[in-house]
Amino acid sequence: MTQTRQQRRASDRAGRGRFTRPLSSRAGLLTIGGIAAAFIAVVVWYVASRPPIRDGAPSWSPDSRRIIFYSERGGDAADLYVMDADGGNRRPLMTTVFSEGAPAYSPDGKRIAYDTDRDGNFEIYVMNADGTGQRRLTSSPARDLAPAWSPDGTRLLFMSDRASKPEFDVWAMKVDGTGAERLTTSQTSWFPQFAPDGRRIALHVGRDVHILDAPSKTLKRLTFDPQNGMYPTWSPDGLRIAFMSWRNGRTEIFTMNADGSNQQVLVSMARGSVIDPRWSPDGAKIVFVHVPEERVHDEQSESQERVIYTVELASGKMTRLSR
Repeated sequence: MTQTRQQRRASDRAGRGRFTRPLSSRAGLLTIGGIAAAFIAVVVWYVASRPPIRDGAPSWSPDSRRIIFYSERGGDAADLYVMDADGGNRRPLMTTVFSEGAPAYSPDGKRIAYDTDRDGNFEIYVMNADGTGQRRLTSSPARDLAPAWSPDGTRLLFMSDRASKPEFDVWAMKVDGTGAERLTTSQTSWFPQFAPDGRRIALHVGRDVHILDAPSKTLKRLTFDPQNGMYPTWSPDGLRIAFMSWRNGRTEIFTMNADGSNQQVLVSMARGSVIDPRWSPDGAKIVFVHVPEERVHDEQSESQERVIYTVELASGKMTRLSR
């Protein structure tokens, strides 16, 4: 069985004690060995019994100093949390019996849009950045999910299956919930994100990244399955896009130019998938989630961890934020 770091350290300490003591201290050695064994047993029990870390959907504050995300702890439904960009000062924004997710700061940092199933199905809500003033924006028997702000803060994109076919379309509405407009009508369309120019929208259609020109509602395809691309995010200058792809047998994070050229791997883990990238507003980092499943299409069960990391674009340095 693979040892944990704590188990290896406990074993090393016990081993050093055994070889440095004289043979006349055998009774003491047995006592120390028993203590070490008991310690290891406690560590094994703790590691096996504690709930897995399950954090997801990270998104940046406009000043790149904070990250908002959802967290599932102890088998409970997902709540919204915020932490500093280095993983410190982690704190809940709300704790409910419902499931909240897909949080996104407004461009001025004063509000947060998110989705929640508190009304019996998923709807889009908005609240103040401190978690107060929660207000419902959509009211539909269908699922409304994954809100994303326009750069000027006047509109929200979201995905919805209210039109029945295809499964999800991209919609836009004013930030007060009025004026909902359907933007896509063909294949299933997912996780839209406005470009910094407010005109282009990155999304994935089926299993490929596309760019939607909002005024004309025309689509341009940037990836071509099986060289697929999903869950796109814009660089703050609008020149590049990061996305996830399983083209190499595991889900990795890629970057490309905004016209689809120069597709390159940015993050790949030795085991499991890296998903849900979001580019920081200062352009320096991308935050993402690591899911250690064995195979690319494994179900992400409740026993699997979902751990948030950041990667520095300049150095490639990765930092684990989930604790």
